Amino acid sequence: MSKGLIDAILDSIFDADFLGRHGEKLTEKELKLVNFFGRKGKTLRNLYIPKDNGDTSEIDVVYITQKGIFVFESKNYSGWIFGDEKGTYWTVMLPNREKNRFYNPIKQNRTHIKWLSNYIGSEIPLFSIIVFSERCELKKVTVENDDIKVIQRDRTYATVRDIWESVPDVLTEEEVSNLYDKLKKLTDVDAAVKEAHVASIKERYTPSSKPDSPKPVIDSVPADNEQKSDVKICPRCGRELVLRTTKKGPNAGQQFYGCSGFPKCRYTEKI
Repeated sequence: MSKGLIDAILDSIFDADFLGRHGEKLTEKELKLVNFFGRKGKTLRNLYIPKDNGDTSEIDVVYITQKGIFVFESKNYSGWIFGDEKGTYWTVMLPNREKNRFYNPIKQNRTHIKWLSNYIGSEIPLFSIIVFSERCELKKVTVENDDIKVIQRDRTYATVRDIWESVPDVLTEEEVSNLYDKLKKLTDVDAAVKEAHVASIKERYTPSSKPDSPKPVIDSVPADNEQKSDVKICPRCGRELVLRTTKKGPNAGQQFYGCSGFPKCRYTEKI
């Protein structure tokens, strides 16, 4: 079975949220190899870091070591990836030539690191690593900052190793354990915190009627569409909702909002 067919099957069966969580688990699995080959560290997934305004910033994966903390932003896309360090959006092109935009993961992880540093103290080194699935190809990705790594998942071990060998120890084993215990509390959050996080993203990324409101930041939108003032956001996956028309059945001809991430996300909303 070809890789392209496998990707198509995965994308048709599982939604974006499942694929994202699965990608984070695979990244965590790669970090076990780092430990296996003698570089000790502790891994945590899905940390809800508190922000000054009472909101939270969710980090996919962290790897806590005596060198500092490796902060991973995991992307489980398939297709060709295009982007650069400074752009607001990156693009993923699927085999059928369909293009979708997603928010620059370097900027996304930079925000995570900002609030993590605020929470634990700025003296602890934080390393930004953007991890893409092996299901995609980093076709044209430009990163000028040597402190930021953009890789495919199978390069996780080698990337951590290279950083590990280039920096000195800054934490003791006891300090690593204490830091792990402090951050682990941010993974054991109840449903209310998670729902508040999703609601905050939806509120923040849905434009208001105020002329000075910030432009919406959407996880993935059609690359050839400009942002519109009336854009609606899918509450399930963060993509743009688009106006569709029912073609068959008793409701044929009726319009509704559907997620632009279909078929991976099948959220719909009545008008």
